[in-house]
Amino acid sequence: MSFFLKKFLFFGYAHLDLNLLIDVVCPEPVFLCVTSLFCLECVLAIMEIKIVSWNVNGIRSAMRQGFLDFVQNEKPDIVCLQEIKAAAGGMKNPLEGYFDFWNHAQRPGYAGTAIFSRIKPLAVNNGIGVSKHDSEGRVLTAEYKDFFLVNVYVPNSKRDLSRLNYRAKEWDVDFLKYLKTLRKKKPVIFCGDLNVAHHEIDLTNPKSNQKNHGFTPQERAGFDAFVKAGFTDTFREFEKGPGHYTWWSRLNNCRKRNIGWRIDYFCISSDLKKFLKKAWILNEVNGSDHCPVGIVLKGVL
Repeated sequence: MSFFLKKFLFFGYAHLDLNLLIDVVCPEPVFLCVTSLFCLECVLAIMEIKIVSWNVNGIRSAMRQGFLDFVQNEKPDIVCLQEIKAAAGGMKNPLEGYFDFWNHAQRPGYAGTAIFSRIKPLAVNNGIGVSKHDSEGRVLTAEYKDFFLVNVYVPNSKRDLSRLNYRAKEWDVDFLKYLKTLRKKKPVIFCGDLNVAHHEIDLTNPKSNQKNHGFTPQERAGFDAFVKAGFTDTFREFEKGPGHYTWWSRLNNCRKRNIGWRIDYFCISSDLKKFLKKAWILNEVNGSDHCPVGIVLKGVL
């Protein structure tokens, strides 16, 4: 968000919704903007929103390894977490100044997603409305004025590929249907651990992983379907080169050697591309076997 609006959040207005915040900034519409006066249109034009996503592989573990410092340093407006591994009611909101929303797995200590937002969403929804998918806390959707934000932790096909058919033929199909349903109402951002490297450039050793989970033709076809439906991989809008990863095996010193996979994404519907100003990978941030990823949008909320 712009410094002007962040100033109001800093002085304790994080609990206000957008309409009230705009009333504070600009109680009456004006037609000439000067240094101290902002019309609604101009406020929206200069506003930036920073969103960060991270598979923390256990929120309690991440807290012990600097998660709060990370948020304080990055100052995101919205934080999306996957694989929180926290039971329902087991944690209080760890982030002061943020609204918190959780979707816990029924199985304790497994999967789960969370969203922390400085801006109060219009609505928040758990799951995608399909019972066979919604017991693991894998999808959490926040609706804002100009877009839906979908935080997702896609099922892993498993090393023995025992969950590949479920992933490719059921989950990917139903999740895309859900995104398309949202898109009929307003633009969509979805982010999280998608558990697939889309192209050969997105992992260090593509040839030897052709039949391994996370890089099978079926999983990659699932990502192709997102692209065909009009969603954009935001990171590749800014970076076309190799060597950019978001997950590394804990074995064989892979992270230090940068032998990794890019499986964490921000994807946006085509009508948001004009607002996209930045997308990045924070590969220097530790605390999980994944690293955070982020985007900045300007002119939406």
